[in-house]
Amino acid sequence: MSIFSTLAQLFRDLAATGAEAIEAIVERVRTAYAGDRETRRRVAFSVAMIALSAKMAKADGVVTQREIRAFQEIFKIPPEEVGNVFRLYDLARRDTAGFEIYAAKMRVLCDGGPGNCALLGDVLDGLFHIAGADDTIHERELEFLARVAEIFGMTEAEFERVKARHVQSGPEGAFAVLGVRPTDPPEVIRRRYLELVKENHPDRLAARGVPDEFMAIATERMKAINAAWSLVGRVAMT
Repeated sequence: MSIFSTLAQLFRDLAATGAEAIEAIVERVRTAYAGDRETRRRVAFSVAMIALSAKMAKADGVVTQREIRAFQEIFKIPPEEVGNVFRLYDLARRDTAGFEIYAAKMRVLCDGGPGNCALLGDVLDGLFHIAGADDTIHERELEFLARVAEIFGMTEAEFERVKARHVQSGPEGAFAVLGVRPTDPPEVIRRRYLELVKENHPDRLAARGVPDEFMAIATERMKAINAAWSLVGRVAMT
């Protein structure tokens, strides 16, 4: 069953109870898939990406066509499932609950412990991709993303590494993407690059709960990592 079909079933279950709040959706994910951690992670990732995208759009105050296209790039939505995805998007946008509460619930669903769930980094990466779709990440969007990262338990260095893939450019940004310093020995830089390639292989993302439908995130991330290595490798090896 695709992740979108799973979301459709989730909505049908909630409709039977009359629940329409994001909090009810999160609780349903937690209880319905308590014995199936893999499915719970996949559904939690999907709900987090959709709902936090809506919250970020609300924080910025403007939803551009480029952002909508970026949303659809990540969410490769089958035509018959578009309604379910945007139903959740609109529900999150209208929900009076603050995004901090929701982000905290998603961290609990991830069940990896403080700072230990790589899946939350994937969510943040997707949000950055959407925020930067119009070639500019606005200050309020950046504040939103930094706060989400903090709630997710990410360190400042981890947040800066994700940010560098979407914001910074030139050698300084490239070193940040790889998480190394210009003064590090060439062999250390190369080893770190190879580690990142291994960590971000689609098979690794799938193993930690990123659904197949969202592998555009992995593609974009690898583009940034390879571009950084292309630049840093020339500088470090000379």
